[in-house]
Amino acid sequence: MGYYIAPRFLDKLAVHITKNFLKLPGVRVPVILGIHGRKGEGKTFQCQLVFEKMGIEVTNISGGELESPDAGDPARLIRLRYRETAELIKVRGKMCVLMINDLDAGAGRFDEGTQYTVNTQLVNATLMNIADNPTDVQLPGSYDSTPLHRVPIIVTGNDFSTLYAPLIRDGRMEKFYWEPDRDDKVGIVKGIFESDGLSQREVEQLVDTFVNQSIDFFSALRSRIYDEQIRNYIHQVGFEQVSLSVVNSVERPPEFKKPDFRLSHLIESGNILVSEQKRVENSHLVDDYNRLNRGRNSQSAPPATVTPISQPLSNAATQEAKTNGFQKQEVSSPHLTLEIQAQIRELLAQGYKISIEHVDERRFRTGSWQTCVHSHIDAESDAISNLESTLAEYNGEYVRLVGIDTKAKRRVLETIIQRPNGKN
Repeated sequence: MGYYIAPRFLDKLAVHITKNFLKLPGVRVPVILGIHGRKGEGKTFQCQLVFEKMGIEVTNISGGELESPDAGDPARLIRLRYRETAELIKVRGKMCVLMINDLDAGAGRFDEGTQYTVNTQLVNATLMNIADNPTDVQLPGSYDSTPLHRVPIIVTGNDFSTLYAPLIRDGRMEKFYWEPDRDDKVGIVKGIFESDGLSQREVEQLVDTFVNQSIDFFSALRSRIYDEQIRNYIHQVGFEQVSLSVVNSVERPPEFKKPDFRLSHLIESGNILVSEQKRVENSHLVDDYNRLNRGRNSQSAPPATVTPISQPLSNAATQEAKTNGFQKQEVSSPHLTLEIQAQIRELLAQGYKISIEHVDERRFRTGSWQTCVHSHIDAESDAISNLESTLAEYNGEYVRLVGIDTKAKRRVLETIIQRPNGKN
């Protein structure tokens, strides 16, 4: 297919990569280029097209490789792949880059439910170290004084605000927000349907019909058009014989005639895809299931013994919490129900969401709190039932109530409502 490379994308990558291979006196060149933007807009695929056009070899790392049960493995992997890429540049005599896909998924922190592990810290620190010293990247336990060749690093992701802020600062990472405009979309979609006979006008009309959809929507739409022929083939062969006909068959693989790629048919199939998207967006069944489970747990849970809690959140305290991100804990009445309910009501009344966290005595010293709920709570009954079941389940541990401003993505309150016996 005649795939389309967006000129802006090509220029950005070409300049960044070439600049890292040049020696510019008195110019500090960032090693890392961070490409971020909405999901499904073809960031990785555009990178691959640019690499192919420029004849660049790529060493890939997935965001899924940035976590491991063994502390230090992901950081060592980054250093190892970087050194391997530097050696490729030396041996092959051509441009090579290191590419990390979905960096925010592997090293980002999206909310209080995302654990910040030792590996996350080491990955961030390793990338910062490479950005500061790109020719001196050592493996743990060994040291080689020979300078390495500088290797440009390309990282992709959706939301870089979830990453460690010093990593993405200017000088270490150059940022490029990729959002294809209409001309880019038309060019990319025309490349997707090039072999299907769609005219320029039909491609433009298709893009304008689904103007809010990402690039991968149109690729999925083309794939869906073949479903009809595959369905007919399955019925023709028989469900019982499909496996034998497709896998390890001595017969020729099935051939399919060109599907119906008329614009009207494409729009009809596209509307079906859009309706499926809306069903997913509007269906919050997991919240209903969790609410039911929490209700059953709260009915069967025995009453919990708790220690004094903080004062209810006053207006002044709320303002202080918004400013500082944390709420000072003040000793109050030992009665649980009235104090906690008042605090929950005031948080919810001001539009905040609620979460609950627990930690044992050992992890309390390192601040490694763990969340007790799967999603933020926005109903008083849910908050109370969750809190009661948590206090019962983690009796003997620290439990705290958390108020969250989801719009600003920050906490407005953290107050401990249960401590182990005898702890202040």
